Amino acid sequence: MYLIHVRLRAPAEESARPDLAAIISSCAEEGDGLEHVSVHAHAGEGLTLGLFLLADSLATAEDSAARLSRRAVEHHPDLLGYGVVTSGAVLVPGPWWDT
Repeated sequence: MYLIHVRLRAPAEESARPDLAAIISSCAEEGDGLEHVSVHAHAGEGLTLGLFLLADSLATAEDSAARLSRRAVEHHPDLLGYGVVTSGAVLVPGPWWDT
């Protein structure tokens, strides 16, 4: 399972919709591998979706997350005015990395 972050731009007059996770989930297709959606609002900076996906590789998970997010903002009527800003895995440095 992979966690992919998707940054969304919301319309200026909107904050995070309380049903955004459900909307994103409703746009998922079987091949997307979506297991769970979390939503994090950032004051004045848009939203971050945390998409938990089952996939064979990180690249496949990133592709699925980008495709699902674009599908949702382009086709779901409640997401009119939303846009995908970025999509990808976040790398967290660990103690094994050179500093």
